[in-house]
Amino acid sequence: MRKIDELLLEYGVSHQNSTNKMVHWICVPAIMFSLIGMLWSIPAEGLVRIIGSDFGGYTNFGTLFLLLATLYYLRLSPGLFVGMILIAFLMATGNHALYQWTDSMFLSSVLIFAAAWVGQFIGHKIEGKKPSFLKDVQFLLIGPAWLLHFIYKKLGIPY
Repeated sequence: MRKIDELLLEYGVSHQNSTNKMVHWICVPAIMFSLIGMLWSIPAEGLVRIIGSDFGGYTNFGTLFLLLATLYYLRLSPGLFVGMILIAFLMATGNHALYQWTDSMFLSSVLIFAAAWVGQFIGHKIEGKKPSFLKDVQFLLIGPAWLLHFIYKKLGIPY
């Protein structure tokens, strides 16, 4: 069995309850979006100096995280990598808009992050099982891939 299949199967063990699954469809993207927003808020002058450009405001620790995360997905599954590139683009575009729209991007991101984690823990309380990342931190990155694999299955796209 491929590593990605093992990880998705193991992640799915603690995500059987339909309410918990629904909570994850809302909260996992919200956590991902807000984490990128918090990272985006970290001053990145040094990063801009290293790269040599701010690429229209996209040179920051949020986009660096997205780049590294997509490379992780490439290692696990080239098929899921393609979908995660689209998701990374949407997350970066949304955070760029949030950055331009508000003076308190960090605070907005922290509030979304906290609310989404409360939702996650409520979902797991309903499920009666601990979140997978408590066993292995890489499951924090498997959550988005787990959701994406359902979309792939629905569309008949191999991953």
